[in-house]
Amino acid sequence: MRAIVLDTETTGFEPAEGHRIVEIGAIELFNHLPTGRSYHQYLNPERMMPKEAFEVHGLGDDFLRNQPRFAEVAPAFLEFIGTEAPLVIHNAAFDMKFLNAELSWAGLPQLGPERALDTLQIARRRFPGSPASLDALCRRFGIDNSGREKHGALLDSEILAEVYLELVGGRQPDFGLATVAAPAPGHAAPGNWRPRPRPEPLPPSLLPEESAAHDAMVKNLGEAALWRRFKP
Repeated sequence: MRAIVLDTETTGFEPAEGHRIVEIGAIELFNHLPTGRSYHQYLNPERMMPKEAFEVHGLGDDFLRNQPRFAEVAPAFLEFIGTEAPLVIHNAAFDMKFLNAELSWAGLPQLGPERALDTLQIARRRFPGSPASLDALCRRFGIDNSGREKHGALLDSEILAEVYLELVGGRQPDFGLATVAAPAPGHAAPGNWRPRPRPEPLPPSLLPEESAAHDAMVKNLGEAALWRRFKP
């Protein structure tokens, strides 16, 4: 299953008040694994950046006025997210209202609410009464977010991808029993992903007497035994 982890940065809180998106970041997952494909774009909001927004994002007017407008990049953005992949977003209502406002102003179809998968709501259901901000979830799951001094859409998407995988039960929530579908045309399978090494190796579960019994069995099978052929 393909999914898109997505985040936006904006000039304010309400598109109805003229606020716009200034940055979009998105990460592609396939069967809950990062594929290495991402989308990242700064945008010209066609308005001055409020001081409070500048302090949060660190993006200035001089930089943003040289970026493309949303309507110019909308086709590439829509191609990346596709038409069916769920959009994994923290506090999805906020980002969806801005994305749909931008799509509406560009004369393009809006995204259906059914596509949004809100990690904020998932966290609140799993941990009722506990803080559910992205930073709080990073602390809960031991995810390094030390580079998050300023809010950035791509960095937040990368962090959210790790948080999401923890929320759904780790990188293989189905224990590997699900049928692996072929990747969508034009999308790479997650073959380059490698798991992080464990901080400490797992203790061996094989008892000494079990190991000795196995060695005795192999010895009785003779030199042609398969275990002898491939034994390191």
